[in-house]
Amino acid sequence: MSLLSLRNPLLVIDSYKASHYLQYPPDADGLFAYVEARGGSGEHDRTVFFGLQALLGEYLSTPITNAMIDEAGALLTAHGEPFNEAGWRKVVREHAGHLPLTIRAVPEGSVVPVRNALVTVECTDPDLYWLVTYIETWLLRLWYPVTVATRSWHLRGLIARYLAETADDASGLPFKLHDFGARGVSSGESAALGGLGHLVNFQGTDTVEALLAARYYYDTPMAGFSIPAAEHSTMTAWGRENEEAAYRHMLQRFGQPGGIFACVSDSYDLWHALALWGGPLREAVKASGATLVIRPDSGDPVEVVGHACRVLADHFGTTVNRRGYHVLNTVRLIQGDGISPASIEAILARLKADGFSADNIAFGMGGGLLQQLNRDTAGFAMKCSAVRRQERWHDIYKSPVTDPGKASRKGRLTTLHKGGAWQTVRLEEAAALQTEGWQEALRPVYVHGRLCVRDTLEVIRARAAAAHGA
Repeated sequence: MSLLSLRNPLLVIDSYKASHYLQYPPDADGLFAYVEARGGSGEHDRTVFFGLQALLGEYLSTPITNAMIDEAGALLTAHGEPFNEAGWRKVVREHAGHLPLTIRAVPEGSVVPVRNALVTVECTDPDLYWLVTYIETWLLRLWYPVTVATRSWHLRGLIARYLAETADDASGLPFKLHDFGARGVSSGESAALGGLGHLVNFQGTDTVEALLAARYYYDTPMAGFSIPAAEHSTMTAWGRENEEAAYRHMLQRFGQPGGIFACVSDSYDLWHALALWGGPLREAVKASGATLVIRPDSGDPVEVVGHACRVLADHFGTTVNRRGYHVLNTVRLIQGDGISPASIEAILARLKADGFSADNIAFGMGGGLLQQLNRDTAGFAMKCSAVRRQERWHDIYKSPVTDPGKASRKGRLTTLHKGGAWQTVRLEEAAALQTEGWQEALRPVYVHGRLCVRDTLEVIRARAAAAHGA
């Protein structure tokens, strides 16, 4: 049983896919398709490719069986669709249940400009050519881990810029954006794949399913880390009249030398809570040797963080770093409410304007990281660009006059790179460009039932990190 689910790959489709084998020209015996991010809403001009290894492991690692065919045939015919039983039986009989496909892709962690082919798909059995487009439904779900990894990657760049301007070093960067999104996504699969997309760029997470996905699909024993942290129930259970006792209890439990723990502090009145932390509890906090991370959880995030930082500076003092910015002693802040790319930048800009280093703040991001995005965010599409008929390849494409942005590419394609430049070209053009220093960017990742590549998350992280500033 897999990590994400136990399913029949023949049924992970849009219903109409079952009828398409009857719709291609009768003499067709080959198809070529590609996946690209067309740019979508224009949020970013580059995407971080990630998640195909997990999807291949989930959908194509287990051979098709006759029992799966029986189940799919019964369901789809009752559903009103035709079913290519003969074709699927051939998959089992002649290919041991493995799909005779060749899937090529850019290396995971690559940062690729939009409007380039990220994946290509072909079939090696002329009788089963229709499999190329049959797998579109699950393959195109790549959009989700790619889009999360992309958003996270760009936020890493933003936070790194403020650290470069206001901190002595960027050693804290891997923990500056923490995944709070597990409860806000639509499924455990989303938590696993989206949370793992974030971990391409950072190491802070509270999404445990992402850690399991990293182990299961990317051979990474521990991909992320967290700390003991309070929620409102563990604080309000003490009663408002015992708020100080609740905080003192957190100190007693987690305030060990070198430790770090977080305490939500706005269950009633954040400013009163800060007065408690900086008044009767201040010496205990300092004596503990731990770092206390205070979490505001309501109000305007820019104003609340800015004011809280000044209040904590008054209570605990600061150290001025080499760049001339103040770093709080003993305490830090994490803002997890109202966090978006825009609010992160606004908070960092406010702290900088007030003379505080970005070292003082971390962010917890939930829905804005894992849920408030869709396939159109990066404009993901899978399109068929060539058909083989009577042993000759023919270009096919769409070019709707009502939306030129949806025009698709023609021919059999590959993607090349040279330094920081990328381009997608027809296969027959690639050889000439390679004499000019362009290199093949696509590599086989799945060939006729065999996973050809299995990268660890550390390898993928290194690729993504190397692209910053490129």
